[in-house]
Amino acid sequence: MATTKIILKKSVNNLGHAGDIVEVKAGYARNYLIPQGYAFPWTKGAAAQAEAMKRARLAKAIATREGAVEAKQIIEGTAVEIFAKVSESGKLFGGISNEQIANALAEKVAVDPKGITVEKIQTLGEFPATVALHPEISANFFVKVVAE
Repeated sequence: MATTKIILKKSVNNLGHAGDIVEVKAGYARNYLIPQGYAFPWTKGAAAQAEAMKRARLAKAIATREGAVEAKQIIEGTAVEIFAKVSESGKLFGGISNEQIANALAEKVAVDPKGITVEKIQTLGEFPATVALHPEISANFFVKVVAE
């Protein structure tokens, strides 16, 4: 399989963060990462640019690390209630999205919906969830789904 080096412009789950130089299959880079704006091809000149991006990301991370620690203290162990329509059997009409969870958490702390990890929610109940606040810091909380 042919692989190619790329430089990430944005963080990509299970791949890396902005400024990282990663090696991926050529088709994945050519057909998805580059057209979607997540990456650009690696060159010697671009490698220097990647280092600058990485330094900027690390500086921002250090600045936001204190904020992430504060947010973790606020979120850790709490429960977020989300109201949803349910059928007579107790199943939800649709499901609960990360966007809905992020909106419910916004009352306490603003979080990125992409950083929320939770099992697929399709019934009433309480579900454990995790939110990544920083590359090194995450907070655990519960999502409580209640009938409207």
